[in-house]
Amino acid sequence: MNRAVFLDRDGTIIADAGYLRDPEQVRLLPGAAPAIRRLNESGWLAVVVTNQSGIARGLLTEEDYRHTERRLDELLAQAGAHVEGHYWCPHLPDVSGHCECRKPGTLLYRQAADRFGIDLGKSWWVGDRARDVVPAAAFGGHGVVLLDEPGAAEPLDGATHRVLQAPDLARAVNLILAARS
Repeated sequence: MNRAVFLDRDGTIIADAGYLRDPEQVRLLPGAAPAIRRLNESGWLAVVVTNQSGIARGLLTEEDYRHTERRLDELLAQAGAHVEGHYWCPHLPDVSGHCECRKPGTLLYRQAADRFGIDLGKSWWVGDRARDVVPAAAFGGHGVVLLDEPGAAEPLDGATHRVLQAPDLARAVNLILAARS
């Protein structure tokens, strides 16, 4: 079984530009591509899982999203990095009770695990919001929430014992690689 690091996209790998539809506005955050390259070189699968409610809101189309996804892949490739796959939820937040794919729902992670043979209990979740890392608890994995200020995280609903904090993706990857899980 493979180990994976599930990465949020906006605010974790790229600058959060709101409802991003123009691929020319995709901007890697400092240190993100080298961090993903380190995961690749260390045998970890990097998988993007993102909420994209702008699709349901009519602010972008699925095709717009796919264009930004391809641009992200191009930028990572230029830095010698790659992600194994992209999983996204196009639904509105207010339907999250009926949607298993919107984070913190677990459907997209289960789909990635099936596709890539991932051991979810040995995997990590990284993102800039609690909903990005809370799913780790459902699978017995670990999370790293990215914070500009230590201790500024949203409530993690009892999952804090398996969630670390880091200021950016590069330092989150340092924690993951040091943990040797």
